[in-house]
Amino acid sequence: MQNIAQPWLAYSLTDSPFLLSLIGILQFTPMLIFSLFAGVIIDKFSKKKILIFTQTTSLIITLILAILVWSGQVQYWHILLMATLLGIVNTLDMPSRQSFIIELVGKEDLMNAIALNSMVFNVARIIGPAIAGIVMGYYGVKVCFFVNSISFAAVVVGLFFIKTKEVERKVKSDTKIIDEIKDGLKYIYKHNILLNTIIVVFIVGTFAPNFSVLVPVFAKEILNQNEAGFGILMSFMGMGSFIGAMFIATLSKSGPKKIFIYVVPLIVGGFLIFTGISSAYILTGIFLAFTGFFFICFSSSANSTLQLNARNEYRGRVMSVYTLVFAGSTPIGNFYAGVITETFDARIGFIACGSIIIMLMILLFIFRLKRRRSD
Repeated sequence: MQNIAQPWLAYSLTDSPFLLSLIGILQFTPMLIFSLFAGVIIDKFSKKKILIFTQTTSLIITLILAILVWSGQVQYWHILLMATLLGIVNTLDMPSRQSFIIELVGKEDLMNAIALNSMVFNVARIIGPAIAGIVMGYYGVKVCFFVNSISFAAVVVGLFFIKTKEVERKVKSDTKIIDEIKDGLKYIYKHNILLNTIIVVFIVGTFAPNFSVLVPVFAKEILNQNEAGFGILMSFMGMGSFIGAMFIATLSKSGPKKIFIYVVPLIVGGFLIFTGISSAYILTGIFLAFTGFFFICFSSSANSTLQLNARNEYRGRVMSVYTLVFAGSTPIGNFYAGVITETFDARIGFIACGSIIIMLMILLFIFRLKRRRSD
């Protein structure tokens, strides 16, 4: 709901697409800068306590913003500051949540749990905007911000009642943070399954999820749709993602498959290209649904692969690198998609994003093949 209300409010205050995009850039930039440091903290301390801290901090930040909106005192720089602070908190929160899952369910059910987590996320992505639209229409944006703030309180209360499985981890208390980061990066580099997965996550995470840049422009300029048409297209993608998460959950007992890591990204790139070529509204929605389906199949499998193959004492650092390349690369991907769309059009934007995924995956295959032959 806040993800709908915040850009609407920011654009209402500024009437500037650039200032609107700046909020998104600043919200994700902290992940580029601080993710590796966050991994060290996560490996040293209780993930449950970290999550209580991050969720409480998020509650305070969103409550301040809600009060500013409610009082009519909110200004653009308030939104910019709050988005940046939430980005800093999320840098610690996201990898903590990802690596916390195994302490809730254990290794045997990890892949299923990650898939179910994706299902919940995508249900929220389908329902949340619809609820936000109704609430904003009848009661104004301030209610969305208050509801978001209250939701953090519910999570904090829930965390206190969660009992985790014991996970043994070796903590080095006498080492420096930089040394811990280097140790984590060396650990990933020495294990091919971790390194290759991280590389593919970087490729897909950078160039696939640029829908917030591409879909609005494509809907308006190519398909001649209004806001409602844009919203329905995003629901198509959300539904595809939801079905993809359910599909992965059914395969969880057999563990993550290599085909989802190395072949599915090519399919995601292909459907991005098909979306760019499409001129029919329903066909575009179907292509976006397939893109969402295969994107979730990939991301859930990659997440599971990293967690199942990382030792307990390194899992926080491994997942912080996952967050860095998956979410932290968002500003890079948005810039790439935005510049191409601005220079040409949204068709070329979709085609360029799909094409570079396919090209980089082929280069990775060639590199891996040469490495195997040299070994």
